[in-house]
Amino acid sequence: MSDSPPTRKGQLALDFKSATLYALRVVLHSHETADLIAALDQRMRDAGSFFENEPVVIDATQVNQPVDWDALVQALVTHRLHPVGVVAHEGNLESAKSCGLVAVDLANPAPRPTSTPVADKDVPVVAPPTENQSPSSAAPEKAAADPAIAEIAPAAMVINRQLRSGQRIYARNTDLIVIGVVSQGAEIIADGNIHVYGPLRGKAMAGARGDTSARIFTTQLDPELLAIAGVYRVIETRLDSTLLNQPTIVQLDGDQLKITALGK
Repeated sequence: MSDSPPTRKGQLALDFKSATLYALRVVLHSHETADLIAALDQRMRDAGSFFENEPVVIDATQVNQPVDWDALVQALVTHRLHPVGVVAHEGNLESAKSCGLVAVDLANPAPRPTSTPVADKDVPVVAPPTENQSPSSAAPEKAAADPAIAEIAPAAMVINRQLRSGQRIYARNTDLIVIGVVSQGAEIIADGNIHVYGPLRGKAMAGARGDTSARIFTTQLDPELLAIAGVYRVIETRLDSTLLNQPTIVQLDGDQLKITALGK
């Protein structure tokens, strides 16, 4: 006899609901097992514990030769990465599925709209009423909705506290603003830009879904790891004195991260 509590009358014991999973994409550039394992070892050594225990989707769309999926999956698991799906063509896809991987669709996210300054003529003017004018008559008329105007982007996520070791914050489809210390061992991730008004001592990844125009701003730079659109840099040695604990901006310059002191 079951001791589990009874469900309400007519209620099923489970439901299906939609969910969005954040996962790393491991892109294969070779089918050679030794080369893949060596590259994986190097990447994980460079990243420290940043990617540990993350779900992974393997992207083999650039590889036409057969991949040893059993060896690759075992290598990922050894590094505490958890393969949950695969993107591949024909034979590689079928062999991956036979190893228990699920075919997934990596639809490219819509690019974030580029923000540009509004023309002077379109800037609303809010002026105090004159002596002979009531406040209500001074208010500007509400313009009719323009169907051509794009949907308003989500507001930036604002975190107004210290982030301690082990804490992780992800700002999906928007920018992340942290007012406080990002301690060593803390992780901040955003699809857009990252702003840290305080010491950045942990790990920061902007442009998490591939936005190469994303940037990282901080008033005090002393990080463990920096990344933009998948291009990352592990800070193993102390930064130059012109950058360490200084206000800085981090951005992509080709396929390299460029760190610039603000006001220099």
